Amino acid sequence: MTTAARLTATDDGLRVAGALTIDAVAALAPAAVAGAVIDVTDMTHMDTAGAWFLIDLQDRAGGAQIVGATPVQTQLIETVRANLAPADAAPPSPDDLTARVSDFGKRVATAGQTAKELLSFLGQVVAAIAGLLWRPRRLRLTSLVHQCQQVGLNAVPIVALMAFLIGVVLAFQGSAQLRQFGAEVFVVDLISISVLRELGILLTAIIVAGRSGSAFTAAIGSMKMREEIDALRTLGLDPIDVLVVPRVLALMLMLPALGFVADLSGLIGGAMMSWIDLGVSPAVFQARLLSNTDVWHFGVGMIKAPFFALIIGIIGCYEGMSVGGDAESLGRLTSTSVVLSIFMVIVMDALFSIFFATVGI
Repeated sequence: MTTAARLTATDDGLRVAGALTIDAVAALAPAAVAGAVIDVTDMTHMDTAGAWFLIDLQDRAGGAQIVGATPVQTQLIETVRANLAPADAAPPSPDDLTARVSDFGKRVATAGQTAKELLSFLGQVVAAIAGLLWRPRRLRLTSLVHQCQQVGLNAVPIVALMAFLIGVVLAFQGSAQLRQFGAEVFVVDLISISVLRELGILLTAIIVAGRSGSAFTAAIGSMKMREEIDALRTLGLDPIDVLVVPRVLALMLMLPALGFVADLSGLIGGAMMSWIDLGVSPAVFQARLLSNTDVWHFGVGMIKAPFFALIIGIIGCYEGMSVGGDAESLGRLTSTSVVLSIFMVIVMDALFSIFFATVGI
């Protein structure tokens, strides 16, 4: 019968005697090594739990030397040491300038890689859409009509309500300022130019990004998690043609229509509030709208719409195709899709504003 392991303090460290097995390790309390040597000459037997116990004692002593082990015991100790999980690295101090610069560099590199992949994905989608001109039979008309209903027709109520309230707010806030100068009638110009040129299509694109862009990411991401996209490739079908092109085309077709609905609702809301608050009748509002508002204000908003739609569709589908195999990835990339789409829409709107101001439109 083997003797259970015993720990004995010595002048130069600690002596281990007996059988250092898992049962003995469970009964032994971690000891502090006062010296620099752990003597295992009298140790009769050792298993992997015992080897781990010796390594733990060695680490507690700051690297004490293990002496007296047989070659087999030494090999077991080294095998266990090699398979231990690495110690967690201490998080960098928030005040460490080097860590901050390193973190910023990693973020810039990640953003650059994402931009590169987005451009590549955009090229694939544009090539697939261009290919439909030569082979129109590849267009999945049923999927396109379904997506038009989802992103267009079903979004009309929320878009119309949003634009109507924006028109009301513009008229109310504008009248409060213009009344001080006796220029209440100019509220018509304020509402028409703001809604037709900027707010109508911009806020519509933001709503569509939050509503349809996130739906694209969630739908395609769920298919990616269930390996349905891999199944499409196995069947010889291109996921870009089957999943991405119908969604992007539906957005490019329906966002201008939604923008028109938003413009109309915004003007109606502004006209109603102008009538209620300023006494500007609908006839006067209409006459001033037609006489003082250039048709290019409406044209500028409509020109932006397909570009906004392309941005929202590409980002939403790209993030969906990037989803991994877990639900956490799906939720994180759905949120990323909405935030990135809205950010890029606002950036594109700013670039369009600079361009149209430069050319005098």
